[in-house]
Amino acid sequence: MAKRQKESVEKAKAETKKAAPKKGADPLGIGQISDLVDLMKKNDLTEFNFENGNFKIALKRGGAEAGAMPIQTVYPAAVPPAAPASAPAEAPAPAAEDDAHIELITSPMVGTFYASASPKKPPFVAVGDVIGPDKTVCIIEAMKVFNEIKGEISGKIVAVLVKDGEAVEFGRPLFKVDTRG
Repeated sequence: MAKRQKESVEKAKAETKKAAPKKGADPLGIGQISDLVDLMKKNDLTEFNFENGNFKIALKRGGAEAGAMPIQTVYPAAVPPAAPASAPAEAPAPAAEDDAHIELITSPMVGTFYASASPKKPPFVAVGDVIGPDKTVCIIEAMKVFNEIKGEISGKIVAVLVKDGEAVEFGRPLFKVDTRG
């Protein structure tokens, strides 16, 4: 009986060695990498980086032309209220001129928008604040990582377009900024 047990143990060891990944081999199989690519497509991600100890994986979707063309998201314009019949036709022209100086700060990723570092702290920016390109305007949480978002433009915040704790998509407008200051 001891001989049978010894043979079974050795057979199990041999099968384990065959199934175990070789030293230096990637801990992810082709199927798991394929699942990551599918997840990237589903969430419209173009780049994914992961590092754990000695294991590193970096995935990028799209060819060279995908990185060269900026992605623009078009949102329907708000319908302005009907003007009274007695209003002169020249009135809308100054409003269009004002919009020429308005820039949008958009979300660089999918995640949850936070206006402040914690619920007890004041928001990073508010309407009327003057910002510079390096000013942190909000935090977007993505996959349990809190990413500080910089304004990247100079000007005066004229509108906050997202509520605290709201989910945002890539390219969604977060703030309107008057670049005249």
